[in-house]
Amino acid sequence: MLNRPVIVAVALACMTAVSAALACPFCDAPEPSLAEQLSQADAAVLVQWKSAEPANAEKQTFGSTTFTVANIVRQPGADYEKGSTITLDRYRPGKPGDLFLLMGTKIDGIEWGSPLEVTETSFTYITESPGREVPAMKRLPFFLKYLEHPDELISKDAFSEFAAAPYSDIEPIADQFSPAKLKEWISKKETNQTRIGFYGMMLGLCGSKEDAAFLKEEINRPTETYRLGLDGMMAGYVLLLGDDGITMLEEKLAQNTKQFSDTYAAMQTLRFMWQYAQNRVSKDRLRQAMRMLIERPEFADLAIKDLARWEDWTVMPKLMEIYESPSHGSSQTKRAVALFLITLSKKKVPEGDEALAKHVAEAKTHLEDLKGRDPKIVKDAEKYFF
Repeated sequence: MLNRPVIVAVALACMTAVSAALACPFCDAPEPSLAEQLSQADAAVLVQWKSAEPANAEKQTFGSTTFTVANIVRQPGADYEKGSTITLDRYRPGKPGDLFLLMGTKIDGIEWGSPLEVTETSFTYITESPGREVPAMKRLPFFLKYLEHPDELISKDAFSEFAAAPYSDIEPIADQFSPAKLKEWISKKETNQTRIGFYGMMLGLCGSKEDAAFLKEEINRPTETYRLGLDGMMAGYVLLLGDDGITMLEEKLAQNTKQFSDTYAAMQTLRFMWQYAQNRVSKDRLRQAMRMLIERPEFADLAIKDLARWEDWTVMPKLMEIYESPSHGSSQTKRAVALFLITLSKKKVPEGDEALAKHVAEAKTHLEDLKGRDPKIVKDAEKYFF
Protein backbone atom coordinates (compact mmCIF):
# COMPACT_ATOMS: atom_id res chain seq x y z
CA MET A 1 0.00 0.00 0.00
CA LEU A 2 1.48 3.33 -1.06
CA ASN A 3 0.82 6.79 0.34
CA ARG A 4 0.40 9.92 -1.71
CA PRO A 5 4.06 11.08 -1.59
CA VAL A 6 5.21 7.74 -2.99
CA ILE A 7 2.53 7.68 -5.70
CA VAL A 8 3.34 11.24 -6.71
CA ALA A 9 7.07 10.55 -6.76
CA VAL A 10 6.59 7.49 -8.97
CA ALA A 11 4.30 9.37 -11.33
CA LEU A 12 6.57 12.38 -11.59
CA ALA A 13 9.60 10.19 -12.21
CA CYS A 14 7.76 8.48 -15.05
CA MET A 15 6.63 11.77 -16.57
CA THR A 16 9.74 13.93 -16.26
CA ALA A 17 10.96 13.36 -19.79
CA VAL A 18 7.43 13.35 -21.13
CA SER A 19 6.71 16.86 -19.95
CA ALA A 20 10.11 18.07 -21.12
CA ALA A 21 9.98 16.61 -24.61
CA LEU A 22 6.21 16.26 -25.14
CA ALA A 23 6.76 12.56 -25.76
CA CYS A 24 4.23 9.74 -25.35
CA PRO A 25 2.03 10.75 -22.38
CA PHE A 26 1.97 7.31 -20.75
CA CYS A 27 5.50 6.01 -21.40
CA ASP A 28 8.67 5.95 -19.35
CA ALA A 29 11.48 8.29 -20.34
CA PRO A 30 12.70 6.83 -23.65
CA GLU A 31 16.23 5.59 -24.19
CA PRO A 32 17.96 6.52 -27.47
CA SER A 33 16.77 4.07 -30.09
CA LEU A 34 19.24 1.83 -31.88
CA ALA A 35 18.46 3.57 -35.18
CA GLU A 36 19.31 6.88 -33.53
CA GLN A 37 22.54 5.51 -32.06
CA LEU A 38 23.49 4.02 -35.41
CA SER A 39 22.86 7.30 -37.23
CA GLN A 40 25.17 9.11 -34.81
CA ALA A 41 28.01 6.58 -35.11
CA ASP A 42 30.91 7.22 -37.48
CA ALA A 43 31.58 3.51 -37.79
CA ALA A 44 29.47 0.40 -37.22
CA VAL A 45 30.38 -3.23 -37.83
CA LEU A 46 28.87 -6.61 -37.12
CA VAL A 47 31.49 -8.80 -35.47
CA GLN A 48 31.88 -12.34 -34.16
CA TRP A 49 33.49 -13.10 -30.80
CA LYS A 50 36.84 -14.79 -31.38
CA SER A 51 38.82 -14.82 -28.13
CA ALA A 52 39.30 -12.91 -24.87
CA GLU A 53 41.79 -12.39 -22.06
CA PRO A 54 40.33 -11.70 -18.59
CA ALA A 55 41.55 -8.80 -16.48
CA ASN A 56 44.69 -9.48 -14.46
CA ALA A 57 45.13 -7.60 -11.19
CA GLU A 58 48.80 -8.56 -10.83
CA LYS A 59 49.63 -7.31 -14.31
CA GLN A 60 47.22 -4.37 -13.85
CA THR A 61 45.43 -5.10 -17.11
CA PHE A 62 41.73 -4.73 -17.86
CA GLY A 63 41.73 -7.67 -20.21
CA SER A 64 40.98 -7.69 -23.93
CA THR A 65 38.54 -9.14 -26.44
CA THR A 66 39.15 -9.90 -30.07
CA PHE A 67 36.36 -9.92 -32.65
CA THR A 68 36.26 -10.91 -36.31
CA VAL A 69 34.48 -8.52 -38.68
CA ALA A 70 31.48 -10.24 -40.28
CA ASN A 71 29.72 -7.31 -41.91
CA ILE A 72 30.41 -3.61 -42.36
CA VAL A 73 27.52 -1.22 -41.81
CA ARG A 74 29.40 2.07 -41.92
CA GLN A 75 33.00 3.22 -41.72
CA PRO A 76 34.67 6.54 -42.51
CA GLY A 77 37.27 4.94 -44.76
CA ALA A 78 38.54 1.55 -45.92
CA ASP A 79 39.75 0.76 -42.41
CA TYR A 80 38.22 -2.68 -42.03
CA GLU A 81 37.14 -5.53 -44.25
CA LYS A 82 35.34 -8.80 -43.68
CA GLY A 83 37.56 -11.28 -41.90
CA SER A 84 39.79 -8.65 -40.30
CA THR A 85 39.98 -8.44 -36.51
CA ILE A 86 39.27 -5.76 -33.93
CA THR A 87 40.70 -5.99 -30.42
CA LEU A 88 39.16 -3.98 -27.59
CA ASP A 89 41.02 -3.23 -24.37
CA ARG A 90 38.26 -4.69 -22.22
CA TYR A 91 37.15 -8.19 -21.35
CA ARG A 92 33.85 -9.43 -22.77
CA PRO A 93 32.98 -13.08 -22.13
CA GLY A 94 31.54 -15.08 -24.99
CA LYS A 95 32.00 -18.05 -27.21
CA PRO A 96 33.23 -18.27 -30.80
CA GLY A 97 30.58 -17.14 -33.26
CA ASP A 98 28.59 -14.94 -30.84
CA LEU A 99 27.44 -11.84 -32.71
CA PHE A 100 27.95 -8.26 -31.54
CA LEU A 101 27.39 -4.84 -33.03
CA LEU A 102 30.21 -2.36 -32.55
CA MET A 103 29.53 1.34 -32.97
CA GLY A 104 32.32 3.86 -32.79
CA THR A 105 33.29 7.51 -33.07
CA LYS A 106 36.15 8.72 -35.22
CA ILE A 107 38.62 10.63 -33.06
CA ASP A 108 42.19 9.43 -33.50
CA GLY A 109 41.26 6.26 -35.27
CA ILE A 110 37.98 4.70 -34.12
CA GLU A 111 36.91 4.81 -30.47
CA TRP A 112 34.60 1.81 -30.12
CA GLY A 113 31.72 1.75 -27.65
CA SER A 114 30.59 -1.24 -25.63
CA PRO A 115 29.78 -4.29 -27.76
CA LEU A 116 26.03 -4.86 -28.15
CA GLU A 117 25.12 -8.53 -28.32
CA VAL A 118 22.77 -9.21 -31.25
CA THR A 119 21.31 -12.03 -33.30
CA GLU A 120 21.06 -12.17 -37.07
CA THR A 121 17.40 -11.17 -36.69
CA SER A 122 18.08 -8.18 -34.46
CA PHE A 123 21.01 -7.06 -36.63
CA THR A 124 18.75 -7.06 -39.69
CA TYR A 125 16.14 -5.12 -37.71
CA ILE A 126 18.71 -2.52 -36.63
CA THR A 127 20.14 -1.96 -40.10
CA GLU A 128 16.70 -1.75 -41.74
CA SER A 129 15.18 0.60 -39.13
CA PRO A 130 14.33 4.03 -40.57
CA GLY A 131 16.09 6.96 -38.95
CA ARG A 132 14.55 10.06 -37.36
CA GLU A 133 14.93 11.93 -40.66
CA VAL A 134 12.03 9.83 -42.00
CA PRO A 135 8.60 11.41 -41.28
CA ALA A 136 6.78 9.83 -38.34
CA MET A 137 3.84 8.72 -40.48
CA LYS A 138 6.24 6.52 -42.45
CA ARG A 139 8.70 5.63 -39.68
CA LEU A 140 6.45 4.54 -36.81
CA PRO A 141 4.47 1.87 -38.75
CA PHE A 142 7.77 0.03 -39.30
CA PHE A 143 8.29 -0.27 -35.54
CA LEU A 144 4.66 -1.15 -34.87
CA LYS A 145 5.33 -4.55 -36.46
CA TYR A 146 7.97 -5.30 -33.82
CA LEU A 147 6.09 -4.42 -30.63
CA GLU A 148 6.17 -7.49 -28.33
CA HIS A 149 8.60 -9.25 -30.67
CA PRO A 150 10.06 -12.38 -28.99
CA ASP A 151 13.56 -10.88 -29.23
CA GLU A 152 13.59 -8.54 -26.22
CA LEU A 153 16.23 -6.27 -27.78
CA ILE A 154 13.95 -5.69 -30.77
CA SER A 155 10.78 -5.33 -28.70
CA LYS A 156 12.36 -2.87 -26.28
CA ASP A 157 13.82 -0.76 -29.08
CA ALA A 158 10.59 -0.69 -31.09
CA PHE A 159 8.70 0.50 -28.03
CA SER A 160 11.31 3.20 -27.39
CA GLU A 161 10.42 4.73 -30.76
CA PHE A 162 6.82 5.19 -29.61
CA ALA A 163 7.89 6.33 -26.14
CA ALA A 164 9.90 9.14 -27.76
CA ALA A 165 7.14 10.13 -30.18
CA PRO A 166 4.76 13.00 -29.31
CA TYR A 167 1.05 12.29 -29.13
CA SER A 168 0.53 14.34 -32.29
CA ASP A 169 2.61 11.78 -34.21
CA ILE A 170 1.00 8.73 -32.61
CA GLU A 171 -2.68 9.61 -32.93
CA PRO A 172 -2.73 9.74 -36.78
CA ILE A 173 -1.50 6.14 -37.10
CA ALA A 174 -3.84 4.70 -34.47
CA ASP A 175 -5.93 2.91 -37.10
CA GLN A 176 -2.90 0.77 -37.98
CA PHE A 177 -2.95 -0.83 -34.51
CA SER A 178 -4.94 -4.01 -33.91
CA PRO A 179 -7.46 -3.77 -31.02
CA ALA A 180 -7.28 -7.55 -30.62
CA LYS A 181 -3.49 -7.52 -30.21
CA LEU A 182 -3.61 -4.56 -27.82
CA LYS A 183 -6.08 -6.39 -25.58
CA GLU A 184 -3.91 -9.50 -25.70
CA TRP A 185 -0.82 -7.51 -24.67
CA ILE A 186 -2.64 -5.66 -21.89
CA SER A 187 -4.03 -8.83 -20.32
CA LYS A 188 -0.88 -10.96 -20.73
CA LYS A 189 1.11 -11.07 -17.49
CA GLU A 190 4.41 -11.37 -19.41
CA THR A 191 3.98 -7.91 -20.95
CA ASN A 192 6.40 -5.32 -19.58
CA GLN A 193 4.23 -3.26 -17.23
CA THR A 194 5.79 0.01 -18.37
CA ARG A 195 4.06 -0.50 -21.75
CA ILE A 196 0.53 -1.11 -20.44
CA GLY A 197 -0.42 2.57 -20.25
CA PHE A 198 0.57 3.16 -23.86
CA TYR A 199 -1.33 0.09 -25.05
CA GLY A 200 -4.40 1.22 -23.09
CA MET A 201 -4.27 4.67 -24.69
CA MET A 202 -3.89 3.15 -28.17
CA LEU A 203 -6.88 0.86 -27.62
CA GLY A 204 -8.87 3.99 -26.81
CA LEU A 205 -7.76 5.55 -30.09
CA CYS A 206 -8.30 2.57 -32.38
CA GLY A 207 -10.93 0.45 -30.63
CA SER A 208 -14.72 0.55 -30.43
CA LYS A 209 -17.08 1.27 -27.55
CA GLU A 210 -17.29 -2.48 -26.95
CA ASP A 211 -13.60 -2.41 -25.94
CA ALA A 212 -14.41 -0.06 -23.06
CA ALA A 213 -15.82 -2.98 -21.06
CA PHE A 214 -12.49 -4.80 -21.40
CA LEU A 215 -10.54 -1.76 -20.19
CA LYS A 216 -12.87 -1.23 -17.24
CA GLU A 217 -12.41 -4.84 -16.17
CA GLU A 218 -8.61 -4.46 -16.35
CA ILE A 219 -8.72 -1.16 -14.46
CA ASN A 220 -10.81 -2.68 -11.66
CA ARG A 221 -8.78 -5.88 -11.38
CA PRO A 222 -7.77 -6.24 -7.69
CA THR A 223 -4.08 -5.83 -6.91
CA GLU A 224 -1.94 -5.56 -3.80
CA THR A 225 0.69 -3.30 -5.33
CA TYR A 226 0.93 -0.07 -7.28
CA ARG A 227 -0.01 -0.77 -10.89
CA LEU A 228 1.79 0.90 -13.73
CA GLY A 229 -0.36 1.83 -16.71
CA LEU A 230 -3.62 2.56 -14.88
CA ASP A 231 -3.68 6.13 -16.17
CA GLY A 232 -3.21 5.04 -19.79
CA MET A 233 -5.97 2.44 -19.54
CA MET A 234 -8.27 5.01 -17.95
CA ALA A 235 -7.44 7.42 -20.75
CA GLY A 236 -8.29 4.74 -23.31
CA TYR A 237 -11.61 4.14 -21.58
CA VAL A 238 -12.55 7.83 -21.68
CA LEU A 239 -11.35 8.19 -25.27
CA LEU A 240 -13.83 5.45 -26.22
CA LEU A 241 -16.81 6.75 -24.24
CA GLY A 242 -16.28 10.52 -24.11
CA ASP A 243 -18.19 12.35 -21.37
CA ASP A 244 -19.83 9.09 -20.28
CA GLY A 245 -16.40 7.68 -19.45
CA ILE A 246 -15.78 10.40 -16.88
CA THR A 247 -18.29 8.71 -14.54
CA MET A 248 -15.86 5.86 -13.89
CA LEU A 249 -13.09 8.34 -13.10
CA GLU A 250 -15.38 10.12 -10.63
CA GLU A 251 -15.92 6.80 -8.86
CA LYS A 252 -12.16 6.52 -8.40
CA LEU A 253 -11.86 10.13 -7.26
CA ALA A 254 -14.55 9.56 -4.64
CA GLN A 255 -12.83 6.53 -3.09
CA ASN A 256 -11.45 8.11 0.06
CA THR A 257 -9.09 5.29 0.99
CA LYS A 258 -5.38 5.04 1.78
CA GLN A 259 -4.74 3.39 -1.60
CA PHE A 260 -3.96 6.44 -3.72
CA SER A 261 -2.89 4.82 -6.99
CA ASP A 262 -6.37 4.71 -8.57
CA THR A 263 -7.09 8.28 -7.53
CA TYR A 264 -3.83 9.65 -8.88
CA ALA A 265 -4.25 7.71 -12.14
CA ALA A 266 -7.74 9.21 -12.53
CA MET A 267 -6.29 12.69 -11.96
CA GLN A 268 -3.59 12.08 -14.56
CA THR A 269 -6.28 10.95 -17.01
CA LEU A 270 -8.22 14.19 -16.53
CA ARG A 271 -5.01 16.12 -17.24
CA PHE A 272 -4.34 14.05 -20.36
CA MET A 273 -7.84 14.61 -21.70
CA TRP A 274 -7.55 18.35 -21.08
CA GLN A 275 -4.20 18.64 -22.85
CA TYR A 276 -4.63 16.23 -25.73
CA ALA A 277 -8.24 15.19 -26.29
CA GLN A 278 -10.66 18.04 -25.69
CA ASN A 279 -12.40 16.99 -28.91
CA ARG A 280 -13.48 13.80 -27.10
CA VAL A 281 -14.82 15.27 -23.85
CA SER A 282 -16.16 18.63 -22.69
CA LYS A 283 -14.10 21.06 -20.62
CA ASP A 284 -16.93 21.51 -18.12
CA ARG A 285 -17.09 17.74 -17.54
CA LEU A 286 -13.34 17.64 -16.83
CA ARG A 287 -13.56 20.57 -14.45
CA GLN A 288 -16.52 19.01 -12.66
CA ALA A 289 -14.57 15.81 -12.04
CA MET A 290 -11.42 17.61 -10.89
CA ARG A 291 -13.45 19.64 -8.36
CA MET A 292 -14.18 16.42 -6.48
CA LEU A 293 -10.58 16.26 -5.30
CA ILE A 294 -10.88 19.58 -3.48
CA GLU A 295 -12.83 17.66 -0.84
CA ARG A 296 -9.90 15.32 -0.22
CA PRO A 297 -7.18 17.08 1.80
CA GLU A 298 -4.40 14.82 0.48
CA PHE A 299 -5.12 15.86 -3.13
CA ALA A 300 -6.64 19.31 -2.73
CA ASP A 301 -3.49 21.30 -3.54
CA LEU A 302 -2.91 19.42 -6.80
CA ALA A 303 -6.52 19.82 -7.88
CA ILE A 304 -6.58 23.52 -7.05
CA LYS A 305 -3.51 24.18 -9.20
CA ASP A 306 -5.08 22.32 -12.13
CA LEU A 307 -8.33 24.23 -11.77
CA ALA A 308 -6.38 27.49 -11.82
CA ARG A 309 -4.72 26.42 -15.08
CA TRP A 310 -8.13 25.41 -16.40
CA GLU A 311 -9.56 28.81 -15.39
CA ASP A 312 -12.37 27.36 -13.29
CA TRP A 313 -13.01 30.59 -11.42
CA THR A 314 -16.44 29.52 -10.13
CA VAL A 315 -14.74 27.35 -7.52
CA MET A 316 -13.29 30.34 -5.64
CA PRO A 317 -15.99 30.45 -2.88
CA LYS A 318 -15.31 26.78 -2.12
CA LEU A 319 -11.57 27.46 -1.91
CA MET A 320 -12.05 30.24 0.61
CA GLU A 321 -14.21 27.86 2.62
CA ILE A 322 -11.59 25.10 2.76
CA TYR A 323 -8.86 27.64 3.52
CA GLU A 324 -10.50 28.03 6.93
CA SER A 325 -11.25 24.33 7.33
CA PRO A 326 -9.21 22.38 9.95
CA SER A 327 -9.25 19.34 7.64
CA HIS A 328 -7.45 21.33 4.91
CA GLY A 329 -5.00 23.11 7.17
CA SER A 330 -1.79 22.04 5.45
CA SER A 331 0.49 24.79 4.22
CA GLN A 332 0.62 23.27 0.72
CA THR A 333 -3.18 23.53 0.38
CA LYS A 334 -3.16 27.11 1.66
CA ARG A 335 -0.38 28.00 -0.81
CA ALA A 336 -2.41 26.45 -3.63
CA VAL A 337 -5.41 28.62 -2.71
CA ALA A 338 -3.20 31.71 -2.62
CA LEU A 339 -1.72 30.75 -5.98
CA PHE A 340 -5.23 30.39 -7.42
CA LEU A 341 -6.08 33.92 -6.21
CA ILE A 342 -2.84 35.33 -7.60
CA THR A 343 -3.48 33.72 -10.98
CA LEU A 344 -7.03 35.02 -11.16
CA SER A 345 -6.17 38.53 -9.90
CA LYS A 346 -3.65 38.93 -12.75
CA LYS A 347 -6.15 38.02 -15.49
CA LYS A 348 -6.82 40.68 -18.10
CA VAL A 349 -10.55 41.24 -18.41
CA PRO A 350 -11.91 41.65 -21.96
CA GLU A 351 -14.27 44.54 -22.40
CA GLY A 352 -17.82 43.55 -21.55
CA ASP A 353 -16.93 40.36 -19.63
CA GLU A 354 -18.74 41.24 -16.43
CA ALA A 355 -18.56 37.72 -14.97
CA LEU A 356 -14.77 37.58 -15.21
CA ALA A 357 -14.46 41.15 -13.92
CA LYS A 358 -16.44 40.14 -10.84
CA HIS A 359 -14.24 37.08 -10.25
CA VAL A 360 -11.06 39.15 -10.59
CA ALA A 361 -12.31 41.80 -8.17
CA GLU A 362 -13.24 39.13 -5.60
CA ALA A 363 -9.86 37.43 -6.00
CA LYS A 364 -8.04 40.70 -5.34
CA THR A 365 -10.12 41.27 -2.21
CA HIS A 366 -9.46 37.78 -0.87
CA LEU A 367 -5.76 38.10 -1.71
CA GLU A 368 -5.41 41.36 0.21
CA ASP A 369 -7.10 39.70 3.16
CA LEU A 370 -4.66 36.77 3.05
CA LYS A 371 -1.69 39.12 2.81
CA GLY A 372 -2.78 40.62 6.10
CA ARG A 373 -3.48 37.30 7.82
CA ASP A 374 -0.92 34.94 6.27
CA PRO A 375 1.75 37.02 4.55
CA LYS A 376 4.23 34.12 4.41
CA ILE A 377 1.71 31.88 2.63
CA VAL A 378 1.11 34.52 -0.02
CA LYS A 379 4.83 35.26 -0.39
CA ASP A 380 5.61 31.57 -0.85
CA ALA A 381 2.80 31.23 -3.41
CA GLU A 382 4.15 34.15 -5.41
CA LYS A 383 7.40 32.23 -5.90
CA TYR A 384 5.49 29.49 -7.74
CA PHE A 385 3.29 31.72 -9.87
CA PHE A 386 2.97 30.12 -13.33
